[in-house]
Amino acid sequence: MTLADLTNGQEAIIIKVKGHGAFRRRILEMGFIKGKKVTVIKNAPLKDPIEYELLNYQVSLRRSEARLVEVVTISDALEAADPEYHGTSNAEEALAKVVSDKSKHINVALVGNPNCGKTTLFNNASGSYEHVGNYSGVTVDVKTTTFEHKGYTFNLSDLPGTYSLSAYSPEEVFVRDHIRKKTPDIIINVVDASNLERNLYLTTQLIHMDVQVVIALNMYDEFQRRGDTLDYKHLGKMLGMPIVPTVSSRGRGIKKLFDKVIDVYEERIDEARSVKINFGEQLEGSIQKVEELIKNTNELAVKFPPRFLAIKLLEQDKSYIKYLKKREHHQLLDLVQEHKQKIEECRKEEVETTFTDARYGFIAGALKETYRESPIKRRRRTEAIDNILTHKLFGFPIFFFFMWLMFQSTFTLGAYPMEWIEAGVAALSGYLDGMMTEGSFKDLLIDGIIGGVGGVIVFLPNILILFFFISFMEDTGYMARAAFIMDKVMHRIGLHGKSFIPLIMGFGCNVPAIMATRTIEDRNSRLLTILINPFMSCSARLPVYILFIAAFFPDYPGTLLFILYGTGILIAVGVARLFKRFIFIKDAVPFVMELPPYRLPTLKSTTRHMWYKGRQYLQKMGGIILVASIIIWFLGYFPRTGSSNELFEAELSETRGHYEQLLQQTPANEKQHVLARQDSLVRRIEQKQHRQQQEESYIGRIGHAIEPLIRPLGFDWKMGVSLLSGVAAKEIVVSTMGVLYQSAHDEENDNSVLVQNLQNDKDKEGNPVFTPLVALSFLLFILIYFPCIAVIAAIKKETGAWKWATFTIFYTTALAWLVAFAVYQIGSLFV
Repeated sequence: MTLADLTNGQEAIIIKVKGHGAFRRRILEMGFIKGKKVTVIKNAPLKDPIEYELLNYQVSLRRSEARLVEVVTISDALEAADPEYHGTSNAEEALAKVVSDKSKHINVALVGNPNCGKTTLFNNASGSYEHVGNYSGVTVDVKTTTFEHKGYTFNLSDLPGTYSLSAYSPEEVFVRDHIRKKTPDIIINVVDASNLERNLYLTTQLIHMDVQVVIALNMYDEFQRRGDTLDYKHLGKMLGMPIVPTVSSRGRGIKKLFDKVIDVYEERIDEARSVKINFGEQLEGSIQKVEELIKNTNELAVKFPPRFLAIKLLEQDKSYIKYLKKREHHQLLDLVQEHKQKIEECRKEEVETTFTDARYGFIAGALKETYRESPIKRRRRTEAIDNILTHKLFGFPIFFFFMWLMFQSTFTLGAYPMEWIEAGVAALSGYLDGMMTEGSFKDLLIDGIIGGVGGVIVFLPNILILFFFISFMEDTGYMARAAFIMDKVMHRIGLHGKSFIPLIMGFGCNVPAIMATRTIEDRNSRLLTILINPFMSCSARLPVYILFIAAFFPDYPGTLLFILYGTGILIAVGVARLFKRFIFIKDAVPFVMELPPYRLPTLKSTTRHMWYKGRQYLQKMGGIILVASIIIWFLGYFPRTGSSNELFEAELSETRGHYEQLLQQTPANEKQHVLARQDSLVRRIEQKQHRQQQEESYIGRIGHAIEPLIRPLGFDWKMGVSLLSGVAAKEIVVSTMGVLYQSAHDEENDNSVLVQNLQNDKDKEGNPVFTPLVALSFLLFILIYFPCIAVIAAIKKETGAWKWATFTIFYTTALAWLVAFAVYQIGSLFV
């Protein structure tokens, strides 16, 4: 609750004052400090400003200013302290306790360059499991968490990595708007100790915003190993920001960091102070003139730190210029334009360049006093490794070998735990089959739930192995090198160099991969990357691939898996070239990307990433896949009475009666052979009955309705239903097949049985439904067609329009039909 939320006559206790620099200090000087009682006297006729009574005198605040003062009403405070309070004498103590408790909620935002370790620090501080990668742009949205430390509650936000607070990229605008609008109590500026000059550029812009900052000097262990020295305490005093060395990957220094945050929040230390970077006489004169006019414009003075806004306007920040034009601040814009021209005429360079040089000059001066580079020059490990991994001859073979190894390991290493899970699923199915009485509930439990969910859960080891390799590539820094060596190739096909990382991320999941395109500054390149990302085979398609490869291509599993993933890449290349020629004609902006130093990831971080993805997979098992399996079972189970059901029952009765008579006439030593013939014949009749019931079920009717569309691809109605179910999530294709392809006599419900049923499935004429050619056509359709609903939602969110999401639905499905049609029809000519 804020002061602006109170009504006339209402009393409250002040908890904290938010806001920035001079404005916050003015409010505090007026007496709006923690623990003081304030009473609303009256609102102005137009509800603005509001008059308050504080410290026995009256003061008025505008409503926009009042929103920056957090309060708790006296009645709420007493209720929170003692629900049974009825005017006892300890009211003051109760109020003081509530105010103390509520004021111990600290809002903290993590700000820093890409790849400086913010998300790792976020995870270690709070015990969260956000994704971490050793390349820029991993965090593409704000992540929040809450944790306790020394009696304080921290509301921690991990903001996207940004090199500055300009308006060149979405993350830069996002970070500065978050700081301005959300007004966090403390900013933790995470600085990579191994690259101080570049990282401190962002720090200088935080100084302009006049916010309270604590610097986390991260990766301090690498800095020390290099033999460099830094008087970080003295540097902290120069910047007005206390500095705490940290090694976030190992959790070192994090407790001390948040101890320092508490000290700054409670204003216990002198290091945290307001500092002003002096830009020289001419620039300072212009800044002062513009700043004065901003301070006299109350709307701007409350919303923006005046000095920060003055500098940004002089730098011709497009976002803020547009804001002022929209609100018709013509006098301020004219003044800014006048001083901009004066600076450029005098300096003979763009005003933005002048400010940039001045900031780097300040940084150089500060480091000259505090930083000493090691006199020992030695070949850096990163450079030595790069000489091999990014070599013009060896780079590509190494990259393709690593990708092949990833897919080969996913299949071969995952086979062992798959067998264990299959055995467990089969044992559970067999146990329930022997224990439960016949009926619909038993069929639902065994064929619907265990057959559907169990058919998908066996692929959990493969998912974990795939994410292990992706996590390893990201954490070591090799992902950025892959983008580097692929840059020229990407430009040849009309893509931005930075597009490569979201595309590789798509092998894990297309949703975060599409979100990661926010790091691409050029809108056309970003849209193009989003539209082709669904062709990257996500982990959800992996269970389908593994199932069909095991059934129809068991001799070369890793190689075929590599070919499928490679086919997706080739299709993405072709589509990208086509779209670039006819839709996104504008040339891409130059490729600029940081190549971080190689780092050996910790087992903890890699395991945490694997388990996080595994947990998401298991949650999907208990959510959408479970529900889908039950729905598919229901549609396939009912109605129970088909058109030929009575004929099958009569045939079964006649067969059993015939063999009963035959057994009476058969000698004892031949009865076993007669019983075997009876069982075989009964089994064939029941199989026909089961197939007939499925075809006349609700799901069979749906499948037959769409079968004419997919018959030219070699698909039958069961495959059509499986493809329809895959619209929700691709794993459901396997669970659907687990339900549809269960034989009437299956005693076990595991993946090996499903593989056999796929291999043995026959049509009405007795011909195999699946051949290697049909299986390949089906796999290609799965690879290309409609991405899942979550991906469509992500495309809509990132593009800001349903037209691109709808376009993706139709063009991917149409392309899938054409490719599968060509493969099946052309292949049928030769096979």
